[in-house]
Amino acid sequence: MSSAALPSSGPPPARRARVNWVPYALLLPGLLWLFVFFVVPMITLASQSLQEGDVDNGYTFTGNVAVYGQALQNYWPQLLRSIGYSATATVLALLLGYPLAYFIASRRGAWKNILLVLVIAPFFTSFLIRTLAWQTILADDYLPARFARAIHFTDLLQVLNLSENSSLLSSKFAVICGLTYNFLPFMILPLFTSLDRLDGRLLEAARDLYATPRETFRRITWPLSLPGVVAGTLLTFIPAAGDYINSKLLGNTQTVMIGQVIDAQFLRVLNYPLAAALSFILLVLILSLVTAYVRRAGTEELV
Repeated sequence: MSSAALPSSGPPPARRARVNWVPYALLLPGLLWLFVFFVVPMITLASQSLQEGDVDNGYTFTGNVAVYGQALQNYWPQLLRSIGYSATATVLALLLGYPLAYFIASRRGAWKNILLVLVIAPFFTSFLIRTLAWQTILADDYLPARFARAIHFTDLLQVLNLSENSSLLSSKFAVICGLTYNFLPFMILPLFTSLDRLDGRLLEAARDLYATPRETFRRITWPLSLPGVVAGTLLTFIPAAGDYINSKLLGNTQTVMIGQVIDAQFLRVLNYPLAAALSFILLVLILSLVTAYVRRAGTEELV
């Protein structure tokens, strides 16, 4: 047989790698949604904060960064108050939500589902209606306020500077109660998720090694539930910091939060640049606090 009939022994031709466009196509609707309803509004808000003018004559982009200094100078108490109220409500929600989430996670069968439905049930009612209900609950002529005065709880609130008089309503206490109640489910659900995934064999091993319930919680339950703690505190703190409904309906002129100021500047005063600047300041402040908190917690599961 001639050598011309033998097959070539050279390397086979390289095949061009095919790009799988399916994941990108699936991501496209979500990316478009974020771009239209998040990126574009943020760019518009940033541009608006650097404009000058009024509603009658229109606004012109001038790059006026002095509005940020004006916003901080005039409204820093409301900023600090918002952070303080939201942080207090987050801590209270954690103290109330952790035992409840642990109790639900330890149940079996239908009881677990029933308790979860009860946690989620408030979401079937409007946020505004739930807050208005607290006006009735804390009213002076209703049982909670009467009982609080009878046991001198209102006197304690005045000592702690959480109330200015013997009333529960229209006070710092009422605002913090409203924030804690309205955002408590956001704390319970992530905690339940982490605690429900906890391997029971680890707890049995701790008991076999004669660990006390306190040591078991400190060394096993709490560390393994940290992802839920971090997620719950973030989901509670972030919306609470920008809330204005609770401070408006349950507070007074001394409990105004920054969300209430932004609402007034946008809708009543019509000072759009100042309102936009306050929004960006609040955004940067929350992002800074959240970043520092997540890095401090060291929870890689959230990154």
